[in-house]
Amino acid sequence: MKLPLKNEIRKPSKTLAGVTPIAVMCKPRKCKHGTCLYCPSFDVPQSYTPKSPPVLRAERLKYDSLTQVQSRLNAFKLMNHPTDKIELIIMGGNFLDYPLAYQYNFIKKCYDSLNGEFSRSLEQAKKLNEKAKHRCVALCIETRPDSINDKSIKRMLEFGCTRVEIGVQVLDDRIYKFVNRGHKIKDVVFATQRLKDSGFKIGYHMMLGLPLSNPSKDLNMFKELFLSSDFKPDQLKIYPCQVIKGAKLVGLYKKGKYSPYPKEEIQELIIKIMKIIPNYCRVMRIMREIPPDYLVAGTHRIDLRKDIDTFLKEEKVKINEIRFREIGFSLRDKKIEEKIDNKLRLKITRYKASGGREFFLEFVNKNNILFGLCRLRICSDKDIAFIRELHVYGQSIGIGEKGKQFGQHLGLGKLLLSEAEKISKAKKINNLKIISGVGVREYYKKLGYRLDKEGYMEKKL
Repeated sequence: MKLPLKNEIRKPSKTLAGVTPIAVMCKPRKCKHGTCLYCPSFDVPQSYTPKSPPVLRAERLKYDSLTQVQSRLNAFKLMNHPTDKIELIIMGGNFLDYPLAYQYNFIKKCYDSLNGEFSRSLEQAKKLNEKAKHRCVALCIETRPDSINDKSIKRMLEFGCTRVEIGVQVLDDRIYKFVNRGHKIKDVVFATQRLKDSGFKIGYHMMLGLPLSNPSKDLNMFKELFLSSDFKPDQLKIYPCQVIKGAKLVGLYKKGKYSPYPKEEIQELIIKIMKIIPNYCRVMRIMREIPPDYLVAGTHRIDLRKDIDTFLKEEKVKINEIRFREIGFSLRDKKIEEKIDNKLRLKITRYKASGGREFFLEFVNKNNILFGLCRLRICSDKDIAFIRELHVYGQSIGIGEKGKQFGQHLGLGKLLLSEAEKISKAKKINNLKIISGVGVREYYKKLGYRLDKEGYMEKKL
């Protein structure tokens, strides 16, 4: 790789959301429910192919979490990205179904790598990371809805997890049965409520064009996601179904019993979907990165999102989805000028979801560009409220560095937190908890919060 020039950040989009993401992959292990119809089966982590970039990297490092983290840290440093605020993403299979010893060791070694030293225990590693050079400010675990229960939630809190992505794929029990998904809609509803009531930010993986579906049905499914209080995810990853070597779906395709959507139909459908996604949801990704060698049928366009975003901007379509409005991407795409009027207003969206009340606080300007957000949840059956996310957007800058004209380290986070406290007090909530990445604990301690026995940062109001 050609080294960047002085002060040049190579691939700046990777940290425009304010954190440096590091994905680590677990060793290969089959799902205990079997294999979904569309999922390839190779001697690599479930749902991946041997030539997928993250698989190649993880395999080269023997799926060791410590060296995977170190490898990514080195790569980001070479590209001149800050590595103070790290978001860890645990991917490659249903992590919560791995042997318990493997889970704890895998997570501990992630922290050891960030800390630059080995600890005797996970708790010691987390404690060290509170003041480490590379702090874990968020930790995401990918799993299945039917793996969520009280024990797995307690375990994720021990890991320092703040975000959970579950493979929902579709909202149809008939399709679930046909593709051998191994769970039902009721499992999605249960998992969503339990995760939100435990303070987690939650993301759904959704698929378009599965067998027995069609574009109209898919669009109605996304409408239901945000109309029904049973769902309303904070984040989405949207994956059009593709026919991949090693999947049982290949057989149906060759018999003429299944065809994936063509690129034009996918693009048209996703544009319709983007128009209905509310302001509190972020579309993290569109399309999976499947190497062409393994693609039997389906669109090859990995960068389909770029085409969709370009169309939406050129047509001046009003989009409320988070990523489309972030200050970092807005500056990159020159949607706004450097001398923008950065007078911000606080906007609060209230909605009911999964048996609780959600307050989505955001700082936006007159153009609805998003600078920062806070997710406050008041649980219906408890005298307790959770801050499920506090995030200031813009190019990530190092801990202790002074903020610039836009984005981080300008006091927006404190203002959002203060407003969340005011709302909680007004609702007669006495106990406010924050699900905090280990590396953000010091920040909250300075604002009057203390670590409780469950792993939350807590403040008596």
